[in-house]
Amino acid sequence: MPPILTLRHYNQDQIIHSHQHTQLVFGLQGQLDFEIDGRGSRIHQQLLAVVPSAAQHACDSVNGSLCLVVDLPDLDWMRTRLGHHADSARRMLDQAAALRLSATQNQLVTWLSASPINDPIIAEQGAVLLLASLASGCEPIGRRSPLPLDAIHAHIDRHLAHPLEVRDLARLAGLSVQRFHHRFVNETGKTPQEFIRLRRLHEGRELIVSTQLPIGEIATRVGYSSQSAFTAALSREYGSTPRVLRREPRDKTRG
Repeated sequence: MPPILTLRHYNQDQIIHSHQHTQLVFGLQGQLDFEIDGRGSRIHQQLLAVVPSAAQHACDSVNGSLCLVVDLPDLDWMRTRLGHHADSARRMLDQAAALRLSATQNQLVTWLSASPINDPIIAEQGAVLLLASLASGCEPIGRRSPLPLDAIHAHIDRHLAHPLEVRDLARLAGLSVQRFHHRFVNETGKTPQEFIRLRRLHEGRELIVSTQLPIGEIATRVGYSSQSAFTAALSREYGSTPRVLRREPRDKTRG
């Protein structure tokens, strides 16, 4: 049985084998192409490959990669060390999978990879910490549901007058800030900050055109600290000052 925790470099030389213990492969640097029982995946930072006992698997890395590998002892070891986490961990390890780590789980992997894992106590306790954390849940790659964009948009619109934090939006989606930011850009084409900025300006423009509220009050309602800051942002986005925007509907009516 190899050590529980090891750092391993992979290259273009393909490895094809199986072993009588479960293995976890955490991406640290580069990309590792993995195939387990005929199913392919690409492992890189914040991703994990689960290789069940006796599963035939192949892996190689064209440009080289570094991974943290966990070679797990038997089920009795897990039951003894993991306590009430053991059943959840065992279910997770029963089938081949490529999983996405949470930000906290990824921090733990990074910390362990920089630790003296050749020390058997650190290696064993580190493996226990990793398994307990993974047992609380990981996101299967390719099976995630879309972001709750309607709820996110509604939250932004309700709080335009106040400071809006990306962490509050991430909380609505049940994600870390980092993962939320990445998902939001992929699904909307904009960063959360850019989307908030555009919603503020859109609502401000609507209020200018449809009401006679003072411009300073509109600026406050959509989250700008001053009328001048609001006017400058509006001019950059729409090429018109609030006064011109307000006059346009009347000019069209007269025409």
